[in-house]
Amino acid sequence: MELINVKMTEEKQVACIFHTSSLAEINEDMGTLITELMNWAMKNGVQMAGAPFTIHYSAPEEISRGEMNYEVGFPFVGEAQAEGDIMIKTIHAQQVISAIHKGSYGEIGPVYAALMEYAAKNGYEIAGAPMELYLNNPMEVSENELLTEVQFPVIKR
Repeated sequence: MELINVKMTEEKQVACIFHTSSLAEINEDMGTLITELMNWAMKNGVQMAGAPFTIHYSAPEEISRGEMNYEVGFPFVGEAQAEGDIMIKTIHAQQVISAIHKGSYGEIGPVYAALMEYAAKNGYEIAGAPMELYLNNPMEVSENELLTEVQFPVIKR
């Protein structure tokens, strides 16, 4: 894990799909959702303007039941309309604490723990759902070379 950063994100227009998966099916479902979003982007002539992401909304009790509620999406430039399960929305600029995880997606838990500990020790309150940004493509790099930025929106107490 790289050092923890405090930074402001930029406002961005995103296309996303809200989905619920079992933990066992999340990787396969996310691949299907990203493919659906990419096909929508090509059909509508819009261009990705940043890394694909997920925003995780599940409460601990949902995860303990083996369910995960999340959005998969990406920022884009261009004009397009929502279609089917695909929503268009704005993610506003916000202050976040973030760190980059290198390695398997399944081994990202310690990054979450480090960010929550950092927030508690440095006077930050978590102000929203965490986001994972996928900085490289698992089809192009080995699992131990995957880069994922984890961001928690925060406010200073």
